[in-house]
Amino acid sequence: MATGGRGPVVAMAAGSILSAASVTLFLLLVLPRVSQAQTFFLPFRQPETCGHNQYFDISALSCVACGANQRQDARGTSCVCLPGFQMISNNGGPDIICKKCPEHMKGVTEDGWNCISCPGGLTAEGKCHCPTDHILVERNINGTLLSQATCELCDKSENSFTVANALGNRCVRCEPTFINTNRSCACSEPNILTGGLCFGSTGNFPLRMISTARYGELGISFTSEWFAKYLQSSAAACWVYGNLTSCQALGNICVMNMNSYDSSTFDACGLFQVIFENTAALGTVHSVSFWRQNLPWLFYGDQLGLAPQILSTTPLPTNFSFKGENQQNTKLKFVAASYDVRGNFLKWQTLEGGVLQLCPDTETRLNAAYSFGTTYQQSCEIPIPKILTDFPNPTFYDVYLEYTDENQHQYIWAVPVLNLNLQYKKMFVNQDSSSGKWLLTRRIFLVDALSGRENDLGSQPRLIRVATQISLSIHLVPNTKNGNIYPPLITIAYSDIDVKDPNSQSVKVSFSVTYEMDQGEAHVQTDIALGVLGGLAVLSSLLKTAGWKRRIGSPMIDLQTVTKFLVYYAGDLANVFFIITIGTGLYWLIFFKAQKSVSVLLPVPAQEERFVTYVGCGFALKALQFLHKLISQITIDIFFIDWERPKGKVLKTVEGEGGVRSATVPVSIWRTYFVANEWNEIQTVVGFKNLALMDSSSSLSRSPPSYIAPYSRILRYAVSSALWLVIGIIQIVFFAVFYERFIEDKIRQFVDLCCMSNISVFLLSHRCFGYYIHGRSVHGHADTNMEEMNMNLKREAENLCSQRGLVPNTDGQTFQIAISSQMRQHYDRIHETLTRKNGPARLLGSSGSTFEQSVKAYHTMNKFLGSFIDHVHKEMDYFIKDKLLLERILGMEFMEPMEKSIFYNDEGYSFSSVLYYGNEATLLIYDLMFFCVVDLACQNFILAAFLTYLQQEIFRFIRNAVGQKNLASKTLVDQRFLI
Repeated sequence: MATGGRGPVVAMAAGSILSAASVTLFLLLVLPRVSQAQTFFLPFRQPETCGHNQYFDISALSCVACGANQRQDARGTSCVCLPGFQMISNNGGPDIICKKCPEHMKGVTEDGWNCISCPGGLTAEGKCHCPTDHILVERNINGTLLSQATCELCDKSENSFTVANALGNRCVRCEPTFINTNRSCACSEPNILTGGLCFGSTGNFPLRMISTARYGELGISFTSEWFAKYLQSSAAACWVYGNLTSCQALGNICVMNMNSYDSSTFDACGLFQVIFENTAALGTVHSVSFWRQNLPWLFYGDQLGLAPQILSTTPLPTNFSFKGENQQNTKLKFVAASYDVRGNFLKWQTLEGGVLQLCPDTETRLNAAYSFGTTYQQSCEIPIPKILTDFPNPTFYDVYLEYTDENQHQYIWAVPVLNLNLQYKKMFVNQDSSSGKWLLTRRIFLVDALSGRENDLGSQPRLIRVATQISLSIHLVPNTKNGNIYPPLITIAYSDIDVKDPNSQSVKVSFSVTYEMDQGEAHVQTDIALGVLGGLAVLSSLLKTAGWKRRIGSPMIDLQTVTKFLVYYAGDLANVFFIITIGTGLYWLIFFKAQKSVSVLLPVPAQEERFVTYVGCGFALKALQFLHKLISQITIDIFFIDWERPKGKVLKTVEGEGGVRSATVPVSIWRTYFVANEWNEIQTVVGFKNLALMDSSSSLSRSPPSYIAPYSRILRYAVSSALWLVIGIIQIVFFAVFYERFIEDKIRQFVDLCCMSNISVFLLSHRCFGYYIHGRSVHGHADTNMEEMNMNLKREAENLCSQRGLVPNTDGQTFQIAISSQMRQHYDRIHETLTRKNGPARLLGSSGSTFEQSVKAYHTMNKFLGSFIDHVHKEMDYFIKDKLLLERILGMEFMEPMEKSIFYNDEGYSFSSVLYYGNEATLLIYDLMFFCVVDLACQNFILAAFLTYLQQEIFRFIRNAVGQKNLASKTLVDQRFLI
């Protein structure tokens, strides 16, 4: 049973294998094999290149010969029988059989399937020909084919008023204008036949009409075939009969001519104006004086000063917001009444979906143009063939803004149009900067490829007109708190394109939406702030100049004084510009982004120019202040007073004498090198982009499909400045509160280092003013071994020795000093000897005598300053006092050092003001403004950060290099030992 049970399974498996093998063998035999050498190219042919007796095979994409007695059909993709041949069968393409008609029946029926005897001649296609106003009859009413065709005359009598239709196969009633004018189907003189319509010759209607299409941008004018055929008939039907479609068609022709008109010419717009003026009795539409009954609303009138009244007199009776429940009043709901070129109403349609946007994009990005408060910009380049394909005939739009009133009733508000190509009395009035000269219109189109056809409406246009710039501007009502706006304005500019080689031509188009508000009040407030703060800057600069004059010991007001005042004023004015710009930027950032009911809108780029100017001026002045500080720091006088004394005598060989004598043990110079190097080191310091978009969103992230609005320069400045300041303040607070308290304070460490090295620092930033760091060791010696050094530190920690201060039993080691003129003169005499001939770069290569003179001068200066500090020179003595509070605030000294120098206690280590370390605010503002200027210029945060870092490093390198050289030249320290 087991074997029997497995038998069918085995058989089925074997059958499956055989079946699969058969299928595989069949496929191998039937399917074509692909040779490795086979190529896949074919000649490129187009239907129009096929011969008269060929057709274009849509499958093989090549030209194929027609059969016998056949020729190419009108489309070029199949064949038809030659004249005098009837079809026997037709399966499409070349599968057609033709048979010659007998001699007594040479004609072929209209459908081509039968031969028939004709009453008259034959057409070129071999069909029967009938005279004018006759129709061809080939079959009975029941469809039976006649042996001979007949030509029946249509009844033109008053009972019928019929004529043959365009195909000549049916009698139809005459056009009503023929019957109304002449009571017949003929339009005989003196009546006028135009556009297939018949009009009487009586009345005031102008007979001479201009059918010229004007292309002012190219300076070309020619007779448009469309205008020649339909202008006069449309105007006549509109005026005589008040035909609505004809009036719309006349208005469309006027719009195609850019709404340009002159009272002396009867072009489309001139005729429209004549009809408008002579139909006043018909009344207006919706009480709009510019909208005549039966006519389209094309113009707002030609009175001077009318445009400003329309645009800024009556606000829309609704309000808008950035954030609302159910997104109500957060979008601009534009709708348009659209018409075809013949004047037929097409439909009401919303502008969403890119109706007025020629550039393709996703629906989300296209619709972002109508989100209230979002500045929108879109541009692209479109090939001319695509324009000709997509817009064979123009579509016209009357744009309205839909809104809902307080009672939830829906209304629409007509949106005016500023056509920059409009000519009034041969002048482009809408390109004038004064809105009082503008002529506003209503109707627009995107592409006109019809009026540019010169002789044949089916031919390629000679010129086309494209709306290359469309801008929608919304103006906020001044002092509004609820988002009230004036009527929006559509500004449109058309470009005339001479179509010569369409396949190689393209056109750039753009669409934008801008929001504006009157910035006059903001400018006034900015000017007030600038005036007040500028006055305070002048006062501050005067005080600084007065303090500087006192510190250099010169009472004369000379050119140097004026220059110094201007430099101080540049720095203070830079701070004024910085305060104003950062305040302005933060104001717009906070109030624009955070508002719900709209009361402010961002300045447009043209309104930002003043702000950008302020930023540029602030940066330039701050750079001048920065250079002034840099020059001041590298030109200070600094001397390290070494208090160390020799510890004994040693035997020393005297060169040239051949003998030995005792000499004092030389004091090590390495302590001075070390202190000088530390001074050089502390001359340096430690060193949300979507919020800047011009839309109402305050989100920090945007989804990829969403529209990204252009950046506002003011908001970019505000965001970058705020982040920079926050980071800078955090660093300052961190170092001041935590780092310098618990880790290291470089300034305090330097003072401690001076004391441990037994070296004081005497620094003159001005001729008669400077700083003194008292570093005299309380242990007498610093050049000692490690064991003794540790013992000294232990004694000091246990208060077993005196305190470090200059005054006994005090800790005051840092002072501001105001020296007397006598002291300065004595200092200069010694200093001149020290720096007269030698520089640190030539120190080791100089002659021995010069070097010895410098060493001698160094020791002389060291001895003089040491004795000065020890009150040895009574005629150049000094006294110590505290500064008054007002002196500290103003940064100047009220008391002049006449006979004695003055040492002011300085617990705040103000000597750091001659270092980078003490100018954090200046450096922070300079770097911030440098970063912002670069970012405003290139709109790139990364590049701005890189260039800011690069200039920091460059200035730091220059500062260190020049500072080292200056320090070495004034202290006799070899520059090679300054790291």
